[in-house]
Amino acid sequence: MTNNALQDFAGKSVLVTGASRGIGRTIAKMLAARGATISAMGRSSEDLDSLRAEIGGTSLPVDLEDLAATRLAAEAAMPVDYLVNCAGMTILEPCLDVSIETFNRVLTINTLAPVILAQAYARDRIKRGVPGAIVNVSSDAAFMGIQDHLAYCASKAALDAVTRVLAVELGTNGIRVNSVNPHVTMTDMGRMAWSAPEKANPRLNRLPLGRFLETDEVAESVIFMLTHGARMVTGQSLRVDGGYSVMG
Repeated sequence: MTNNALQDFAGKSVLVTGASRGIGRTIAKMLAARGATISAMGRSSEDLDSLRAEIGGTSLPVDLEDLAATRLAAEAAMPVDYLVNCAGMTILEPCLDVSIETFNRVLTINTLAPVILAQAYARDRIKRGVPGAIVNVSSDAAFMGIQDHLAYCASKAALDAVTRVLAVELGTNGIRVNSVNPHVTMTDMGRMAWSAPEKANPRLNRLPLGRFLETDEVAESVIFMLTHGARMVTGQSLRVDGGYSVMG
């Protein structure tokens, strides 16, 4: 099988959450360019409409904080061949100031919503007797303690744990589940957050490859995890971090 064939998604359908913007939007556009039909889920109807104008497919506006609405939207989106859980958010607060409401909101969107989407997807695949693949876009924050990121780090570590359990339980049905864990990525929000040299330079100095990630570099790893080339990869958390994790 050639490399091009491994990346061919013609005739395949993919549900991508967080597709309104950032990494999720890039994933959706790159998969569409490789032949996939995209069901794009996100909070902003306007952004989803502009994405659909670019790549076609289906728009699924839903606020993932509403878990009941998320379940209904996920079930209505089936069947799809693959699922990419990319939606995420954070609220930055010192650990002594984090409220239960903040923690619950971050955990709901970053961890519980992916569980609900994975359940809907896996139930449909099992009912049809067909294999599949899920990729959860996590973060290298799952492995670290980062100031003011208590809820975010916890939610992403939990998402990686969810990935491992799903891989174990769904593997006998031929459904693979993996996480991709990017370092700082230059989304619009990332550029704003890391534009100040005094903040960015200490982190950049620890990156062997010398720069932060672009969204397409995260998307390529996500797409690989969906392909036949990753057919024996499951339950993994792939750090896409420019070498940050290997620095002493």
